[in-house]
Amino acid sequence: MLLTVDHVTRYHYDQPVRGVVQSHRLMPSLCAGQKMLRWKVTVSDGQMGGGFRDGAGDWVQGWTVLGPVNEITVHVTGQVETLDQAGVLRGHKELVPPEAYLRKTHPTEADAALIALAEGLTPQQDALAAAHAVSARVSDAIVYTPGTTTSQTTAAEAMALGTGVCQDQAHAVIAVARHIGLPARYVSGYLLVGIDGAAHDAAHAWAEVFIAGLGWVGFDPANRCCPDDRYIRLGSGLDSAHAAMIRGTTRGPGEESLDVSVTVLQSQTQSQTQQ
Repeated sequence: MLLTVDHVTRYHYDQPVRGVVQSHRLMPSLCAGQKMLRWKVTVSDGQMGGGFRDGAGDWVQGWTVLGPVNEITVHVTGQVETLDQAGVLRGHKELVPPEAYLRKTHPTEADAALIALAEGLTPQQDALAAAHAVSARVSDAIVYTPGTTTSQTTAAEAMALGTGVCQDQAHAVIAVARHIGLPARYVSGYLLVGIDGAAHDAAHAWAEVFIAGLGWVGFDPANRCCPDDRYIRLGSGLDSAHAAMIRGTTRGPGEESLDVSVTVLQSQTQSQTQQ
């Protein structure tokens, strides 16, 4: 499938700031399930800094914006050819051992309610079946409901509410998987459509669980499926903060507000321009 992306993030400041430094994970992953045909990231008035591929295999790019500035726009455009890999991450080179993703973080801490979701699961006998069960149980326990949580909500808090967004559901899958001894991580990216056919208006997130003998396998409890050719994978981390598409530091007292617009469309023909 050919997918085109147009992703605009605008930062507004109520008074001019002296400058901004950002770190981006906005490049599609190098793996068997997707091929980048063209891709461009621009930052208004920005100066591109150094970039590197980290131990998780993600490309991290630095940007600097010198002030005074009241608004910054990060614009991502591109086209990716995707192939359904049944959720398995193949051909992705990374150095971090899977065991590193057993580490707990605050957003993925498993409380009693999350631990209860693991009842009866036997990952030692069939890790893949256990991972599928975890994702299904999270889908039932935390109903996908936009606007009910914030970026700071933890998996335990979303579990208590019984509602959340893809970030909360991914955190919950990670929490339960780690509790039963399966390495798990948070993945950021894009999605063409949800399982109900409704277009997403924001970037998407899901979880990956490491299955011995198979590798990393993606699970999207928001859509009750494994990632397929509708998905574009960007980066991963221990939780949403570690895997954030954009992280930054602002110099100055200005209060920040944020507007995000994401459009993912299926292309009928391949672009003639490749970068």
